[in-house]
Amino acid sequence: MVRLLVLAVLAATLMVVDARFEVLKPVRSQLGLVLMPFYGLADLPVRLWDGINQQFSSRSELLAENEKLKAEALLMQRHLQKLATLTEQNVRLRELLNSAELVDEKVLVGELIGVDPNPFTHRILIDKGERDGVFLGQPVLDARGLMGQVVEVMPYTARVLLLTDTTHSIPVQVNRNGLRAIAVGTGNPERLELRHVADTADIKEGDLLVSSGMGQRFPAGYPVAVVNEVIHDSGQPFSIVRAVPTAALNRTRYMLLVFSDPRSPEQRASEAAQAQEAHDRELAEQAKSPAPSPAAGTVPGAASAPAPSAPSRPAPAGAGGAR
Repeated sequence: MVRLLVLAVLAATLMVVDARFEVLKPVRSQLGLVLMPFYGLADLPVRLWDGINQQFSSRSELLAENEKLKAEALLMQRHLQKLATLTEQNVRLRELLNSAELVDEKVLVGELIGVDPNPFTHRILIDKGERDGVFLGQPVLDARGLMGQVVEVMPYTARVLLLTDTTHSIPVQVNRNGLRAIAVGTGNPERLELRHVADTADIKEGDLLVSSGMGQRFPAGYPVAVVNEVIHDSGQPFSIVRAVPTAALNRTRYMLLVFSDPRSPEQRASEAAQAQEAHDRELAEQAKSPAPSPAAGTVPGAASAPAPSAPSRPAPAGAGGAR
């Protein structure tokens, strides 16, 4: 107890001396130099904690920045994919517009909005319906050829039966020689078959099959398929003929609905003949009308003579109109 009291008095004395006098300043400097490592050792846990905290903070910031950059890269990829899709759609629409220029009949552009989920039925849903003039049996084609026909019409949509459906058939002919046949669906979107083709028929791989117009459902002359396999069996009366549809049935998004001319071939021929006759008559009348003008110009004294006949010039035109 006495020792503790002595040490306390000594400490208080040193504190007073150090505060009032400069005697202990060199001793304090030497002690500071000796105790410096202990100061560093005492501060080491704090510095270690700050370093670890900074490392984890930097890693968290880097991870957050990395996630942000990944999200931005993903958005940019999505935009690029959308741009590629729009470019592809633009190409398809241009092909479709070029095809529309080659079609003589009136056409309407439709877009695919649904596919029948039944794997045994090849039907699609388009965004055009009765309000747009779509009717049952209307032919549908894309930029490459015939796709099928409308089998169900709703106010704003319509259902199309594709050529490859097992219940669908279309009369075709070989474009090379005019050989007629019936192409039926097989349930495979990449294959059609020709029924009842004689084993001796002139048909071979690579022949283009076009619509023949028989049945007056599909307009004549549109590409349907290309023959890719002909199997001859000497024991059978008919050959096995398989063909690949020209239309991209399972890839096309935009298509054309064809409005065929409702007139019969006889009516079209009769109206064309009447129009040609009227045109020829008009040309004949135009050739006759300027004949009197040179005579009026060459005979000065006769200038007053044609005056009475001037009112009679419109008479032929009126007579022609009556005819």
